[in-house]
Amino acid sequence: MIDCVIVDDEQHAIDLLTQHISQVHFLRLVGTATNPVKGVVMITDLKPGLVFLDVQMPQLTGIEILRLISKDSHIIMTTAYKEYALDGFEHAVVDYLLKPVQFLRFLKAVNRLWTVHNNARMISEQDHYVFVKTEQKGKLLKIDSRRITYIEGLSNYAVIHLDDRKKITTYLKLKELTESLSSRGFVRIHKSYIISLSHLTAIEGNMVRIVNEDQGISIGEAYRKDFFEYINSKMLTPPPDGRVN
Repeated sequence: MIDCVIVDDEQHAIDLLTQHISQVHFLRLVGTATNPVKGVVMITDLKPGLVFLDVQMPQLTGIEILRLISKDSHIIMTTAYKEYALDGFEHAVVDYLLKPVQFLRFLKAVNRLWTVHNNARMISEQDHYVFVKTEQKGKLLKIDSRRITYIEGLSNYAVIHLDDRKKITTYLKLKELTESLSSRGFVRIHKSYIISLSHLTAIEGNMVRIVNEDQGISIGEAYRKDFFEYINSKMLTPPPDGRVN
């Protein structure tokens, strides 16, 4: 679902776009404004995925509003004047619709955005998955890295612990796993352990606590400095001496 806001100083133009939006299952209208200044406030507060923005309005033009609002909202510009299209596309708008906006032309514009939206979501979801070699020869297992709580190194293989207490054995060394997972919020704290920072619940002296695990995990001497420097950087009120260990 994509939340929409309409900013247009003509109520009949808003009414027409409202009717179009109501006929598209993946669009949801969350606000409208005939006053462009109020429209800027509405966009800032609601943070919609899509804004239908008129070009010519009193007080603020659509092009001026583009410079004021977050780039997180996609923009479809609407106007009766073709000559404004170039200005709009210079600001990376999704599309440019001429008034009165015809439904088929409207549908083409929002369908293009829906395709981009879905592709971005799929890529984001795929980024969380990793593949590991298992005990069974030739078998690869797909794992959602967000479910990994910690990884235990044992000689030439490792045991991956998941948030439901399941374990997966893989023939990878901790060094290889550290290099692959460091960008996903994992950190090595011991020669035998990598932990997920998102599943870290507490630090007790030289021990860390992991969600759903009864036993703590020791912080190795060789990893203490880097680990506590990171933890200190996340503290709301650092200790006077700058250390927590």
